[in-house]
Amino acid sequence: MTSVYSFPQDDYGQLHSILDWVRFCTSQLNQSDVYFGHGTDNAWDEAVVIVLFSLSLPPDMAQKTSDALFNARLVQAEKEQVVALLTQRINTLEPLPYLTNQAWFAGYPFYVDHRVLIPRSPFAELIRDEFSQWLTQPPQLIMDLCTGGGCIAIALAHQFTHAQVDALDISEDALEVATMNIAEHGLADRVYPVQSDVYSGVMGQQYDLIVSNPPYVDAEDMSDLPQEFLHEPALALAAGHDGLDIVETILQQAPEHLTPHGWLFVEVGNSSVHMQTRFPGLAVQWIDFEQGGQGVFAVDRQTLVDYWQQQ
Repeated sequence: MTSVYSFPQDDYGQLHSILDWVRFCTSQLNQSDVYFGHGTDNAWDEAVVIVLFSLSLPPDMAQKTSDALFNARLVQAEKEQVVALLTQRINTLEPLPYLTNQAWFAGYPFYVDHRVLIPRSPFAELIRDEFSQWLTQPPQLIMDLCTGGGCIAIALAHQFTHAQVDALDISEDALEVATMNIAEHGLADRVYPVQSDVYSGVMGQQYDLIVSNPPYVDAEDMSDLPQEFLHEPALALAAGHDGLDIVETILQQAPEHLTPHGWLFVEVGNSSVHMQTRFPGLAVQWIDFEQGGQGVFAVDRQTLVDYWQQQ
């Protein structure tokens, strides 16, 4: 059983500056059972978020200011807020964005809670680059399939300022969060949440670009997930023995929903190892990311049409 973390009270008087507290939180996190994978990938960055959030400072301030910020001293009430959040993070093993109700994706802040996955997709890099290796012109109609909290859909709308984005998800709870984020970003006139079991909510509609981060965790990985992931909705993670149950439906029906020159991009993560077995001979393009990430493929409509005709 994991021991319960308790802050050593005597340390209040020895920790003064933001740097002191970031360093201390880093050490405490490194000595705990926490897993980093929801917005940060190391104890230092997680500690920075904990301290700056507790002080009501934006998380990117550490990159924008001089060392003077880290030399600023905390008052007792602020120290107690840092301790409260640090203690909660260690003892509950909840991902930090659920405790702060804030996550960042593609440079934008989003509200998150237990109804949605915490955004961490490498799609952010593709959106920033406007899918330039594949699209010959800006898309006018975009689908974000399995949108969750709407982060990808909203980032797409920010990048493609003249496009309409349909944000599809089977979960009404997730769409409530997406609707909140759409309103917060002022995009209600271009991003539309749609309750849909895969494509069921947009029958007859075709898109220039479909982007999907569906459930793709296979049974083996589901059984080995760190505790943090178990706080996320299982509906948005698990997808059968090989993790590709929903991906198969996406691929089979995609030709009906893509324009003649349309492209489909799907994230399958570690389940990429099962793709060739599940879809032998399907010529997808696996994407190399400069900023990290893997398990995302691209495929155009005609390739899918040809493949399914041969099956």
